[in-house]
Amino acid sequence: MTLVWYVLWFVVAVGLLVTVHEFGHFWVARRLGFKVLRFSVGFGKPLLTHIGGADRVEYVLAAVPLGGYVKLLDEREGPVEPADLARSFTRRPPWQRIVVLLAGPAFNIIFAILLLWGMLWNFGVSEWHPRVADVLPNSVAAHAGLRSGDEITAINGSRVATPRDLVFGLLDAMSSNGEADLHVRASDGSERDAVLAVPDTTQRRKLTEPTELFPGLGIELWLPSEGVVGDVTPDGPAQRAGIRAGDHIVAIDGSPVKSFEDIARHVSGHPGAHVSVTYRRDGAEQTTQLQVGAAEEGGKRIGRIGIASVPKNMLVHTSLGAGGALARACDEAWSMTLMQGRMFWRMVLGKISFKNLSGPVSIAQFAGESAEAGVAPFLNFLVVISLSLGFLNLLPIPILDGGQIVFQLVEWLKGSPLSERAQALGQQVGIALLIVLMGVALYNDIARQFG
Repeated sequence: MTLVWYVLWFVVAVGLLVTVHEFGHFWVARRLGFKVLRFSVGFGKPLLTHIGGADRVEYVLAAVPLGGYVKLLDEREGPVEPADLARSFTRRPPWQRIVVLLAGPAFNIIFAILLLWGMLWNFGVSEWHPRVADVLPNSVAAHAGLRSGDEITAINGSRVATPRDLVFGLLDAMSSNGEADLHVRASDGSERDAVLAVPDTTQRRKLTEPTELFPGLGIELWLPSEGVVGDVTPDGPAQRAGIRAGDHIVAIDGSPVKSFEDIARHVSGHPGAHVSVTYRRDGAEQTTQLQVGAAEEGGKRIGRIGIASVPKNMLVHTSLGAGGALARACDEAWSMTLMQGRMFWRMVLGKISFKNLSGPVSIAQFAGESAEAGVAPFLNFLVVISLSLGFLNLLPIPILDGGQIVFQLVEWLKGSPLSERAQALGQQVGIALLIVLMGVALYNDIARQFG
């Protein structure tokens, strides 16, 4: 994938989500009687301008498509006609100003919920139970007694239904006291409890770094994205070559396998060919030779070796009606936002690694990769970023909506505005904090690019 592709989809995502955010401010301000001077999609030199409505609002499409802004009438920025004073931002009641400021983040959250609702209503929910594929020797998981085939059904009393539930639950436990009480269902149907314990704070913090959680605990899950074999077709090419469910395919014909899609891509293009498959079982790597089978699909001859990423008895598909999909979308948006808040606070406390902060380079990469994967992955990416944008703008940092809300609350309580000096100092502190956060995020981006 090229840099141009990453940049293209980054611009599409950021431009869309920031426009949604600013439209929230614009729409609510108009409804509450504030005078809006300009609504700009993008920054910089105007490419298209339209002036409309009784208020002569200036609608602008600008040259730099990374967001936009809404300009409200504000006497702090220049003289205001006496007839318009009542509609100036500073003359409106504090509660109305707060509602306008809340509208931007709220529209991002509503947008994410609507996207989720549409996807869940149209496609339903396909979930697979979090089951252990392999346990590394002498690891935290091995000492806890976890075994291949175990299904984790609860963490610290909370139900676990999907791998995402497992990730959130383990991150929550490791960034708290470092102890996760698991309820486990073995492959023979028996149930037991197991405890993942990491008493060392440095090790716990290391586990919160990106991609470190499961390797650090010594767990490999059956996940479609990681090359772990879920099901093997009886008497198929893979089974005849000795491959079993739970094996982790790491290479085909010497080419590393990073995802299950890599396997499908290589195999589908080589019907009838002999290929070399390297897989890991019980911590040891083995290599086997097999002949790729063939099947007709869409008038083409496609290679097949008879494996699936998820065992049939682990995959559950649920179709949802409009009401059920909306309820599920609201619940998922709330859970993700709550987890963001909890993780961010623990990051501030030093319990979670700052390496989790992502900057524009990583976001652009995620945007491009999700767009290449298809419509649904890109929409899921938009959901996550939209919720993040809504959450981050509610942080009480003066230059963000959340900080401005704090200013309005203080004015409401004390009956008069903060002094210009206090507001200026707050803005300077906010800018400094944002520069620090952006600097850390950009450093993380660069570090990831160079391994």
